Amino acid sequence: MIKTNNLNKIFRTDEVETTALNLVSLEIKQGEFVSIMGPSGCGKSTLLNILGLLDNPTEGEYYFMDNEVSGFSEKQRAKLRKHNIGFVFQNFNLIDELNVFENVELPLIYLGISHSERKKRVEEILEKMQIIHRKKHFPLQLSGGQQQRVAVARAVIARPKLILADEPTGNLDSAHGEEVMIMLDELNQEGTTIIIVTHSQRDADYGRRIIRLFDGQIITEQIKQGQIL
Repeated sequence: MIKTNNLNKIFRTDEVETTALNLVSLEIKQGEFVSIMGPSGCGKSTLLNILGLLDNPTEGEYYFMDNEVSGFSEKQRAKLRKHNIGFVFQNFNLIDELNVFENVELPLIYLGISHSERKKRVEEILEKMQIIHRKKHFPLQLSGGQQQRVAVARAVIARPKLILADEPTGNLDSAHGEEVMIMLDELNQEGTTIIIVTHSQRDADYGRRIIRLFDGQIITEQIKQGQIL
């Protein structure tokens, strides 16, 4: 599903040049659950943004579903994202002016899904996420755990092949954080490819493979049983 060859990402200002990613090569197969770990500033979120087609690398190749996409325009990336990728962010990124139902429905509107099909799908996913009783509430009326459940529902409503989660439990207590990780694990068992960026070893252990970054480079890849690849 994903393959990168020697990805570099350099951020430049008038005075400073910062290398966020340095010769990153990796491969992620359909149906995997991969955790990316490393200290702050090591390039985790930059890598996730490139894998999620939110940004392009400065150099290197990126193959997404057999397409070489490293030089795609924003319009091309947006089209590919819309049909294939769901995002879960640490800060939820819900729209305060929309209620729970409307927040989750939004990706389906962009895809041109009919009203009746949207209603059916949204109610099904809200039931699954155990948040249907809050469907008319607004984000600010929900707890952090409830907001993250809504964010996960919105990420999966269009049935994407890939879910990218950036510190998905970072703003949650341990109980609500575990709920979110269990939901991601269940989605993975149903066939969805999951990639998470996390500081938490507990969260990372839900992955079948852990990639560790340091100073923009992959330093180890470890399968769940502890074998270094």
